[in-house]
Amino acid sequence: MTFTFIALLCLGLSLQHRTPVLAGTLKPILSVQPDSVVSVQTTVTFLCEETTGAQEYRLYKNGNPRLQEIPPNPKNKAEFSISKISSQQAGQYTCQYWTYGAGWSQQSNSLKLVVTGAYSKPRLSAQPSPVVTEGGKVNLLCESNQWYHKFILTKEGPHKQSWTLDPKYDYNTKQYYALRHVGPVTSNQRWTFRCYSFDSKQPLVWSEPSDRLELLFSGTLHKPTIKAEPGTVVAYGSPMNISCQGTQDAEMCFLHKEGSQQTWGTQTPKESGNKSTFSIPSVADYSGGNYRCYCYSSAGWSERSDTLELVVTGFYDNKPRLTALTRPVVTSGGNMTLQCVSWVGYHNLILTKEDQKFLSSLNSQYNRSIGQYQALFSIDHVTPNHTGTFRCYGYYQQRPQLWSVPSEPVEIHISGLSKKPSLLTHQGHILDPGKNLTLQCFSDINYDRFVLYKVGETDFTQLYGQRTQSGLSFTNFTLDLVSRSTGGQYRCYGAHNVSSEWSVASDPVDILITGQHPDRPSISVKPNSTVQSGDNVTLLCQSTYTADTFILSKEGTTHQLQKMKSKSQDGELQAEFSMSAVTSAHSGTYRCYGSHDSSPYMLSYPSFPVELSVTGHIGASSPPPSSPLPTAATALEYKDHTVENLIRMGIAVLVLIVLGILVFDAWGSQCKAHHEAKK
Repeated sequence: MTFTFIALLCLGLSLQHRTPVLAGTLKPILSVQPDSVVSVQTTVTFLCEETTGAQEYRLYKNGNPRLQEIPPNPKNKAEFSISKISSQQAGQYTCQYWTYGAGWSQQSNSLKLVVTGAYSKPRLSAQPSPVVTEGGKVNLLCESNQWYHKFILTKEGPHKQSWTLDPKYDYNTKQYYALRHVGPVTSNQRWTFRCYSFDSKQPLVWSEPSDRLELLFSGTLHKPTIKAEPGTVVAYGSPMNISCQGTQDAEMCFLHKEGSQQTWGTQTPKESGNKSTFSIPSVADYSGGNYRCYCYSSAGWSERSDTLELVVTGFYDNKPRLTALTRPVVTSGGNMTLQCVSWVGYHNLILTKEDQKFLSSLNSQYNRSIGQYQALFSIDHVTPNHTGTFRCYGYYQQRPQLWSVPSEPVEIHISGLSKKPSLLTHQGHILDPGKNLTLQCFSDINYDRFVLYKVGETDFTQLYGQRTQSGLSFTNFTLDLVSRSTGGQYRCYGAHNVSSEWSVASDPVDILITGQHPDRPSISVKPNSTVQSGDNVTLLCQSTYTADTFILSKEGTTHQLQKMKSKSQDGELQAEFSMSAVTSAHSGTYRCYGSHDSSPYMLSYPSFPVELSVTGHIGASSPPPSSPLPTAATALEYKDHTVENLIRMGIAVLVLIVLGILVFDAWGSQCKAHHEAKK
C-alpha cells in the first residue's frame, strides 16, 4: 500500500507541472460606476478587481465575453468603459482574470446593469398626500397611459429598496396603475422614491424614471420662513418666486402645495441666509393655493412653515366695479361703506387694500333695482391706517384662489381733527366754458401739502404748499379750459408729510358752468330799479322753460350764490328773491340763471342784466351800514394791497413835498419883488 500511495503522489505532481488549473475559490469583485441603473447615453465604467496580480481580464455579458484587457502594469484591477450606453447593452455582467501558473479565476458575482429611457416616464404620487407623520403609512401610486407588463418602485438613498409591481387597468381613468403600501416611515431619514415601467421580455430595459417623490415630515427643528415675491396676490401670467429660508444647517428644502399628491419643488439652499428660491416663470390657474415648506438636515426634519396662500387674479375677464357710497374722504372715527358690483354672478366678492392680501370677503347678493350682483363692505370707526387704494374682485367658491380681473382702484383718505383750511375762487362761482379757473386753498396752519377734491369723483389733485411772510401756507390749483366736466362742488384739505391723515375739509365751493341749457330766464325788480335806503326790494326770476332752481348772482362778488326752488305761476316758472331794508351795499348789477335738479351745476344762459340803485340816507334810528369785514378768503390779498397802498402813499407824500418846495420858492420870489418895489 505504501508503494501505491507514493506512485499516486508522484503522478499527481507530474500532472501539476503540465496542466494549469483554476485558482480555487478565488474570484474577482465586479462593480460599476456611476450606478447599476443608468439612463441611455451615459458613460459606464466596470471595475474588475483581484488580489494576485493578474495578467489579463475579461468582461462577460450574459455569459459571453465582451471585452478583454491586458494591463501594461499590474494594478490588481481593470477598467472597462462603455460610452453612450444604449438599451441593447443592458444585461447581467461578470468578469474574471488570468494569472501565470493558476490560469483563469472563477467568474465574479453577477452584476445587473439596467438602462432606462426606453419608454415614456410613468407618474408617481402619494395617496392621499406626501406629508406623513412619524410611524405613519402611505400608499404610493405608479401609473401610466401605456401598456407595460411590470412596474418597478425604487427607494433611493443609503437604504435602497425596490419592488416589482403588477399593473392593473382603471377603466374610468383609462390608466394602468400599481399601488404599493409603504410604512411605517420614520423622520430620521429621507424617504425618496421613483417609479419605472418595463416589458417583462426585457426586464433590464426600463422606462424613463418618474419625477422624484419625497415624503415630507413635520419635525422638531426650527420651522423655516416662507414668503412670496412680489406678493401673494399675483396677476395671471406674471412671474413670481416663493422663497423658503431655513436654519444654517439645512441641507434640502421642499415646497408642497396643499392638496397635491406630489412635492411641488426641491432646492438645495444656495443663497445667503440659507434661502431656497422656487421660481414660477408664468403664474397659471393651477398655481393658486396654499403652500408650506419643509427643510431637512443631518439632525432631522424641521417643523413645517406657516401657510402661504397664493391668489391668481385675472383668470376671469369680467371685472366688478367699486365705488364709495359715502365719499372717498372719510372723517377719522367715522364709518365708510364701499360697494362692489358685478354683472356676473360670482359667489363671492372680495375687497383688497394695497399690499394687504384681502380685507374682507362677502357673499354676493342680487340687487333687483340695478340688475346686478353686489356686496357692501362697511368699515366702522376708520383710522388713518385705512388710508389707501382699494380694489375688489369676484371669485367662485369651488376655486377660491382664482379671482377676476380687479376693479378700477378707489383711493380712500381719512381726514382728521386738525384745523380746516379755506378755499376760494378769484374768478367767481359762475363761469363760462373756455375760461380758466384757479382755486386757492390756504390756512394759518403750516401744512406741507394741500389736496383738492371734487365731490363725487375719486381722483385728487395734490400740490406742495407755499408760505407767505405773514405765516400763511397756501397753494393754487389751476383748472385750464373750463368745460361741462368742471362743474361741481370742491373742497380742499391740508396735510403734513409725516402723516397720512388729512385735515378737516374746507367749506365747499360750488363751480357752476353757464350755457349748458338752451333757455335764458328773465329778471325784473319790484317795486322799481331805483329805491330809497331802507326800502324792501324783490328780484323776480322767470322762465318759460323747465327750471327746477333759480340762481341769483351779483357782479363783483365772490360770495356763495343765492338759490331758490322755482314755482309755477301763470304758465311760467319763477322765484322771488326778497331783500328787506336795502342799503347802498345792495346796489349793483344782477343776473339770474336756471338749473335742473339732475345736473345742479349746469346752468342756463344768463338773463339780461338788471341794475339796482339804492339812494338816500338811512334814518337816525337805522344802524349805519357796516363796512365789510375782511374774511379768511381775502387774507392773502391784504398783503399785496398793503404794499401797493404804501407805495401809493409814498409817491403822494413825495409829490406834496415837491409841490411845497415849488410853492415856497414862488412865494419867496414874490416877497422879494414886493420888497424891492417899496424901496
